[in-house]
Amino acid sequence: MIRSIKLINSILHKLHLLFPLLLAKVYFVFSDKLYLEMLFYWHMKRKLNLKNPKTFNEKLQWLKLYNRDSLYTTLVDKYAVKEYVKNLIGDEFIIPNLGLWDDPCKIDFDTLPDQFVLKTTNGGGGNDVIVCKNKKDLDKRRSICHLKKGLRKSIYNVYKEWPYKNVQPRIIAEKYIEDESGSLVDYKFSCFDGYVDCVMVCLDRHLNDTKFYFFDRNWNLKRLNIRGKNAPEGFTIPKPSCMDEMFEIASKLSKGFPFVRVDLYAAKGRVYFGEMTFYPDSGFDANLLPETDEYFGQLIDLSKITRR
Repeated sequence: MIRSIKLINSILHKLHLLFPLLLAKVYFVFSDKLYLEMLFYWHMKRKLNLKNPKTFNEKLQWLKLYNRDSLYTTLVDKYAVKEYVKNLIGDEFIIPNLGLWDDPCKIDFDTLPDQFVLKTTNGGGGNDVIVCKNKKDLDKRRSICHLKKGLRKSIYNVYKEWPYKNVQPRIIAEKYIEDESGSLVDYKFSCFDGYVDCVMVCLDRHLNDTKFYFFDRNWNLKRLNIRGKNAPEGFTIPKPSCMDEMFEIASKLSKGFPFVRVDLYAAKGRVYFGEMTFYPDSGFDANLLPETDEYFGQLIDLSKITRR
């Protein structure tokens, strides 16, 4: 009986993961609005309120549909965004590029150093990133196949994140960086038109067991997600020495945007820009507590946006 229940749950889980992909196959049949309404109901188990959105996830869907500034296409392009950021905060925060190609078969691995990172310019969520720590161990054929698949993906078709619709799919190679632990911790700042509410620290990603914790500017734990809510009293983690600088950088980069998550790295005392994310989890983040969904939603001001 228990085995049967586990089998049924496994099948339902797989169907849950496959539904967006199956829906994306026929995306052209539906308007973006209807498509997002169906997807939202599937993920969040409730109706999407677009007439009067209140929560964070609802407002992200509204922004997908109606906040269509062409600048966003530049900012989600992993290559083009670097020039934009460099002009705002300086070249010293940009991870150096090692190469740019429109076809992974054209990558000259011999010219790359022993350590590097490959990523697609049109990708999201880290799924199309290859981290090479030792070129001798790199499976080049497998890497090329992985990058080819990444170039064919369309975040717009699957999740209606419209800025990705016109991004030119390419591959970039970046300099490999790491922190004192030999890995690289992500610091993801939740920003609301220049106001930085908190940072989400992503630990143990290299162990395939990522843990997410939110902290405010004074480095107090904010119990905004399930893991944070269950953390013991007085829980904390070491605060990077450059954290105050990172909050300032996130504030500068986020001005003029109703919401953007600014992703930064701290490596050996230096701050590096990662990317700008306008729709975390594509606006289907069930890991946030319901009260967090409401709280972040209150911080997004839609009244200043001209619908397009």
